[in-house]
Amino acid sequence: MRLRNRPGRRIGAVMFGAFALALGQLGDRTVLAVLAKSLLLTLALFAVLGVGVWWGVDALLATWTWHGALASAAALVVTVLALWLLFRAVAIAVVGVFADDIVAAVERKHYPAALASARAVPVTRSLAMGLRSAARFVAVNLLLLPLYLVLLATGIGTAAAFLAVNAWLLGRDLGDMVAARHLPAEEMRAWRGATQAKRFLLGLAGTGLFLVPFLNILAPVIGAAMATHLFHRSRT
Repeated sequence: MRLRNRPGRRIGAVMFGAFALALGQLGDRTVLAVLAKSLLLTLALFAVLGVGVWWGVDALLATWTWHGALASAAALVVTVLALWLLFRAVAIAVVGVFADDIVAAVERKHYPAALASARAVPVTRSLAMGLRSAARFVAVNLLLLPLYLVLLATGIGTAAAFLAVNAWLLGRDLGDMVAARHLPAEEMRAWRGATQAKRFLLGLAGTGLFLVPFLNILAPVIGAAMATHLFHRSRT
């Protein structure tokens, strides 16, 4: 007796294939260039934050004997906490500025027909999308912070809620990076509605990568490449 091809099994196979193809293209010059630029810019932003905190605390405590040491300690603590809590938001916002290069590289190799009809996303629009992405991440997670705290009593509830919420957010962000090249703005909402399950799984995979040390550095570019494969494979 032949087993039916269930939609869930098909989506899982497409996800695994997209992940494998994204990993296989990590050595691409364009992808490596975007990885280097986005990582340097991300770290530079956190460094600016650290310097700003140091300057502010040093100026505030200028009359204290140990103001320099206190400012250094405060800058270190704030920067480490920011890296831990906000790395995903900043990294996705930054890679969004260069995402067009990654998407184009994937399309050039795997979907040349789609590349021929694609529209380059202006830097201003990419920047606006990235800033909205970071703002959504911070706003939604702050809004749900009371829920996260209540769910601590369940043991795994907080982690499950955090993963689900951020999978939804990240799936939207990564999907929009690709769809913006191929769909008019007025069609984006309908496309999001029709691809919710795929984008949620994409976001879940990306959020999982962000939680793994060292792999979290690669998560934004892997996610953008996976999103490209999922976008085009869902249209065939």
